[in-house]
Formats: sequence, structure tokens, C-alpha cells
Amino acid sequence: MEFHSSLAESHDLEEACDAVTSELARQLGPTPLDLAVVFASAAYGDALDALPVLLQERAAIRTLVGCTGAAQLHATSMSSQTPALSVLAGRLPAADIAACSIAAPDLPHDDAPPTAWRKLLPETKGPLRGVVVLGEPHHFDPQPLLTGLDYALPGIPKVGGLASGSRSPSGNVLFCGRQRITQGAVVLALSGGVDVTAVVSQGCRPIGRPGRISKATGNLLERVDDLPAKRYVELQLQDLNHDELALAENNPLFLGIASDPFATQPPAAGDFLVRNVLGVDDDSRLVIGESLSVGRSVQLHLRDGDGGQSDLDAQLRRARASEAAGALMFRCIGRAGPDHALFREIAPDTPLAGCTCNGEIGPVGAETYMHAYTASCLLLGERSRS
Repeated sequence: MEFHSSLAESHDLEEACDAVTSELARQLGPTPLDLAVVFASAAYGDALDALPVLLQERAAIRTLVGCTGAAQLHATSMSSQTPALSVLAGRLPAADIAACSIAAPDLPHDDAPPTAWRKLLPETKGPLRGVVVLGEPHHFDPQPLLTGLDYALPGIPKVGGLASGSRSPSGNVLFCGRQRITQGAVVLALSGGVDVTAVVSQGCRPIGRPGRISKATGNLLERVDDLPAKRYVELQLQDLNHDELALAENNPLFLGIASDPFATQPPAAGDFLVRNVLGVDDDSRLVIGESLSVGRSVQLHLRDGDGGQSDLDAQLRRARASEAAGALMFRCIGRAGPDHALFREIAPDTPLAGCTCNGEIGPVGAETYMHAYTASCLLLGERSRS
């Protein structure tokens, strides 16, 4: 298994394609490539129609997927000012790889069996190891797809993001094979002799102490530890040190919801699904950007660039990113910190490509979610024969 990543900046898309494919040929040789994941600037506009065809013809790529991004990521740089193309490509001789596009009407109904969700995926040989999901943000809500895939494929990592870079509904583009797609999603299935690891850094850190939801209705948090929700928040803020309080006064609060409802130990950083606190209603209930369940542990969080970098650092090291053969990164447009540079510091020999997204996809605990202010990474490696 071998990968190489390449980034080319140019206002001319064909020139960028030539630069990328020439570098891939120098590094990987002239024989066909099994996979290429492509991230392109939305500023290329209508020229993006030709992108997948140009790349496949010049590099003989068997499976190609990708999307547009406001910025393109590479292990050595992040390009946001000049139109650019970032590609991770490689050969995976022991793996089986296939991709397909999915439109919203293709999704099974809520009561469909797991087999109906599995049929959405392209056929591959061998056990499924991981799934990459790329979506467009204007016409397609990916959460029903992610929930259905979790139902049908528990324990299989699912990572990806929503295309970005254009305010026009048709300007955020997906690629699958030789197709340019402006609605729906593209799914890449990785099977057989490949290891797939997901890393999700939500860009927030916990403050105060955890509590347990005593009463909630839908997304309204009413009571925590039998205290009114507003009072619970006030008590947490009273206990902050000077630096934390200054950060809380100048940044929005978030609520972390424990990913495991049955955990016997108090949750730690990384165990929470972080969601926006949207406001306080007339009854002093907190309005949260997620449906809530009584009994679930919660904790206040703050968005913090340094905390997000520390979290990503710890998670990449825990996942042994330095041992990966290749990596993809889906990073929020609004996230602080040079995530690509941190990745290179931890894994200097691992090729990386990615883009900034309108939403990031990755697991927290056993379930897959849409995130914001997140860096969601997929690490690829060769699977042991044992």
C-alpha cells in the first residue's frame, strides 16, 4: 500500500491537473492508481465539469471521489487565496474500493431493515472497513443517511464532510468517477485488506463539572441534577478561574452530551457530542441544537483554538497517525488553528489531503454525527493478515 498527496495552485484548472498528475506519476510510477480523493476550489466554476475526466485520463485512476472546498489542505500548506487542487492518491492492492452517488429520494424509509441501507453502498469484496461520505449542503441532509448506515453497519467508521466554497446552490460540487454532482451525496466504500481509523476533534473543551439531565423536552434542556438548567449554568460559571471566565464572557457556550448513555465512569474530554446552546426561552430553559434524553450526562464546553489543537494532538497520537499510509482531513471553515501543520508535526511521513467544509462527519462514541468547528480525519493503513 502506498499513497502520495499533491497540491497545485493555479487559476487554470487544466494546469493544476497537469501539475498534480505529473507529481503523482513521479512519486507513484506510471501504472494505474486504485484510488484518488480530490479536493478542488469552487472558484473553478464550470470548468469543474472536466476535472474528473482530466484526472482519470492523465493518471489512470480506477476509483475517484471528491468535492469542492473553500480551502484545500495538504500536509505542507493550506491554500485559500488562490484556486487550488489537492489530491490523495494511491495503490491498495489488498483492498477493494468502490464508490457511488446517492440522491435524497434513494434513502429508505424510517422502518426499513438494515439490508435496505446496505444496498445503498457500492458492492465490494471482503469485509467492509470504512466509509467516506461527501455531501452537498443545500439540497441534502446527511444525518438520515448517517443514522441509517450506523443502524446497518455498526462499528464501521464513517468520515467525511459537506462541500464548501460557493454561495450558489449549484456551486458546491461532488465528484464520483467521471461525474460532477450538484445534489445528494457520494459514498466511498473501503473493504478487504485496509485499516480505517476515524479521528474527530470538536474544537471545544469542557468547563465546570458534569451533570445529569433530570428533565428535557425535545431540544429544550429544563433541569440538570434537579436544578433549573439556567441555574446549573450559572453555578458552573461561578466556579471558573479568571482565564476560563474571560474566555466564557467572549465566546459562545456549548453543551457536551455524553455519547454513551450507559457509561459507569464520568465522561472525559472527547466523550461528548458538542452542540450549540442556541438561547434561553421565557421559562429559563436552554435551547440546544440537539434532541436530549433524560439521564444523559452533560457538561458545558467552550470553543477554544488552543483546546481544539490540544484535543487533535492527543487524538492523532492515540490513533498512531504517524503509522498511517495516508490520511484525509475535513476541517470546518470556522475552526481556529493550523490543523494541517499539527498533523505534519505528528505524522511527517503520512501523505495528507483535505479541504474546509460546511459541516464535518465523524463518529462520537458508537454513532456518527454532523459536526461544526471540527477536524474530522480518516487514517488509512494496511491491515494485518493475522
